[in-house]
Amino acid sequence: MRFLRTKADQTDAPAAGPETVRVGGKGRPTPKRREAETKRRGPAPPPPRTQREAAKYARANRPAKEDRRAAAAERREGMNRGEDKFLMPRDRGPVKAYIRDLVDSRPHLMGLFMPLAILVVASLLVPVPAIQSYLSLFSFIALTTMIIEGIFLGASITRRARAKFPDAKIGGLGTGWYAFTRASQLRRLRIPKPRVARGANP
Repeated sequence: MRFLRTKADQTDAPAAGPETVRVGGKGRPTPKRREAETKRRGPAPPPPRTQREAAKYARANRPAKEDRRAAAAERREGMNRGEDKFLMPRDRGPVKAYIRDLVDSRPHLMGLFMPLAILVVASLLVPVPAIQSYLSLFSFIALTTMIIEGIFLGASITRRARAKFPDAKIGGLGTGWYAFTRASQLRRLRIPKPRVARGANP
């Protein structure tokens, strides 16, 4: 019985407490995942101390030239197809795609804007005053006509886009300018590439 034990027996018994060593355990705390991964990879390299070392480190970690070319080609093809993830923020969304389809569905006089600019520069190089005068007058009339066409085009496309997407916020000025810049480019140079033929009704 416990009350019959002698003092010597109580002295020989090990004292239970926080210092008692558990038998059969690991005997050490379990390392954290980050510490284990760091130990496997080794210590992190020191940060670059000079700009030359930083440039050298960047070149060493830069993807291969073939990989960069493949990624650039993929982005270019995605932009030509009109995929949103490859487009610039101003070209993304179904509203902008619909505006592009409306612009691409018919020819515009504004598509001659770039050739007209070349003609204006050429007129300045012609040493004949009469020819310069006629070319300047023609360029002024053509430019005025393009501006008027752009105003009507922007208003028409804004009205049709609002009817197509009644829940979207479509500003008249932004939509008109987007349509004008699209229409003023040559058809084969437009990005994304036109996906509707001329004469279509998107």
